[in-house]
Amino acid sequence: MSARDKIMEFMADKAERPMSAAELMKVFKIEKDQKGIFINLLKKLVKEGLLFKTQDGKYGIPEKMDLIPGRIEGNPRGFAFLIPDDPTRDDIFISLENLKGAMHNDRVFVRLLSRQKGKNREGEVVKIIERANHQVVGNLEKSKYFGFVVPDNKRIFYDVFIPKEELNGARQNQKVVAEITRWPEKKRNPEGKIIKILGSRGERGVDIEGIIYQLGLPQEFDYEVLEEAKSIPLEISKGDLKGRRDLRAMPMVTIDGADAKDLDDAVSIEEVDDNQVRLGVHIADVSHYVKEDSALDREALKRGTSIYLVDRVIPMLPERLSNGICSLNPNQDRLTMSVFITYQLEPFKLMEYEIVPSVIKTNYRLTYDEVREILVHKNKAAIQKYRDFVPYLKLMNKLRKRLREERVARGSIDFDMPEVKVILNEDGKPVDIINRVHGIPEQLIEEFMIAANRVVAEDMYWRQIPFIYRVHDQPDHGRMADFNEFIHNFGYHLKGVNNEIHPRELQELLQLVEGRPEERLITRILLRSMKQAVYSDQNIGHFGLALDYYTHFTSPIRRYPDLMIHRIIKEVIKKGYLPARRQEELEEKLFEVAEHSSLQERKAMEAERDSVDLKKVEYMKDKTGEEYEGIINGVTNFGFFVELDNTVEGLIHVENLEDDYYHYVEEQHALIGERTRKTYRFGDRVRVRVERVNLDERQIDFSLIE
Repeated sequence: MSARDKIMEFMADKAERPMSAAELMKVFKIEKDQKGIFINLLKKLVKEGLLFKTQDGKYGIPEKMDLIPGRIEGNPRGFAFLIPDDPTRDDIFISLENLKGAMHNDRVFVRLLSRQKGKNREGEVVKIIERANHQVVGNLEKSKYFGFVVPDNKRIFYDVFIPKEELNGARQNQKVVAEITRWPEKKRNPEGKIIKILGSRGERGVDIEGIIYQLGLPQEFDYEVLEEAKSIPLEISKGDLKGRRDLRAMPMVTIDGADAKDLDDAVSIEEVDDNQVRLGVHIADVSHYVKEDSALDREALKRGTSIYLVDRVIPMLPERLSNGICSLNPNQDRLTMSVFITYQLEPFKLMEYEIVPSVIKTNYRLTYDEVREILVHKNKAAIQKYRDFVPYLKLMNKLRKRLREERVARGSIDFDMPEVKVILNEDGKPVDIINRVHGIPEQLIEEFMIAANRVVAEDMYWRQIPFIYRVHDQPDHGRMADFNEFIHNFGYHLKGVNNEIHPRELQELLQLVEGRPEERLITRILLRSMKQAVYSDQNIGHFGLALDYYTHFTSPIRRYPDLMIHRIIKEVIKKGYLPARRQEELEEKLFEVAEHSSLQERKAMEAERDSVDLKKVEYMKDKTGEEYEGIINGVTNFGFFVELDNTVEGLIHVENLEDDYYHYVEEQHALIGERTRKTYRFGDRVRVRVERVNLDERQIDFSLIE
């Protein structure tokens, strides 16, 4: 048993009260020369939320003190939720006055204010464990004697006070980076100093730069990381092949978007007999090049993920690896980890699987559009060009269909939300917004990756190996009750809301609304009502996929958990087990890796969404006076939001509805005319005119056309 486990076992089962470090040292007979190590371990357990340190320096189990550790998720409207570390716990509402100076993404301990379950579950921050926002990016509002930085990230709802002597030459309306020097307190804003001026508001590229700086990550890799990358050969040696299965003669391809450069997965398929096929999923073996605790590894962990902004990529690994030796480029030898899964087609059943280190050479680098031309449009030129691989694609499509049917049968939820791509010209200006297609080719890769991730997670779980899982917990009961109340307006109803709802219920609802005017709206509200999938060292299953075991194994070039998982799998395959010391090391490390990776993923998602939304608003800048069709996707007491078919969103202010006095009726999620009883509600289609576009506020105002 590891030292941390011994401490936790003692505190949970034997300690009758919170204890000081000195008392615990006596219990565990810690020598003076080991004091520093022991104190650091206690600090780490506090940071992980496993222990709570009182004001008088005593340590106790949070649950015994009615405390819940987790991370704050701010809301632009001035309140927040605690996302508990324990993914089986419901989220907890926290009002502004009960945040006690905590900010978006901070790690905290929270105490419940009420024992009541459901929508009224509310708490207050008792202690801040770790701050997340050491820097804030925003616009400077300057007066004669001081200034305020108004954050771009609206989840950070405190403006940062800047004393005159800390303005450092920044001027009114400039986009700046402020470093926090004093954290917010009750009725007191955070205080900071300007450390970087990004440029004037509206200046080309400044807004995207702001998004990048808000991530707190450098765009460039430092000298040590680049030098380590340079030392990695660009060719595979004979020594690299030792212990690997040679699959270079096996027909296989990569299938990605046309602009993808970091190709980390290839697929193959074999017909075992008339009723069995063998799927091969081959993933770049990044762990062969990025050694644990190397400069490359430390930087990859710090970044956590590659970030795909609208006009650039901030990679997790230097280009020499991500687009070079680790990328599964066609007709080049590459080191991989391969998962082979044999399926019986009728009745559909997983028969056996195998996970092996390998070396491959892909035949082609296919795009989704090329595969679409072959499988969907039966394009003769495309079929002729790839004629030697077309039979494999057809067999893959047959397996895709069976995998998808099996996934639907077990209750997996498919959120078919429209995704768009903003097209930029050479000057970075948006010139078009196009819908991303999610058809058969995209589904094919999606199903194969889910299959590989599922097999790997289950294998490691039953071996009882310390691991990182991709988990998605049951929805919060209160939010599901609210959602059920909302869909009543459209004539729908969910069963089992008061108990543990099965994902099949939600899947069936999405099938019911498919193709209806309210489909996009109900899908979006359902997404908001569910918990986020996260990384965890504890397996609780994946609600959305209706799976008991799931992980992320298939993208080690761009996701750190996948890279860590590859290392663990290779160690287990090589020895058949993990030595006790390595198990203890991983048990101490994986919580922090999972927690940090989840945080970095959330930051990346926010940044990616912000960059797209920014360019959407910029795209509409010269569209003033133009008319569009849209759907009402939000109703408030001050107006309603309309989403156009190109996913651009704007607001119609209630004061601009001039034919009547309109009042917000919360139960119906609608604005209703006092005299005419005319109603504007969620899901209604309307025609609008673009009236104003405000780039600074990233806001578009519409007017209604009757």
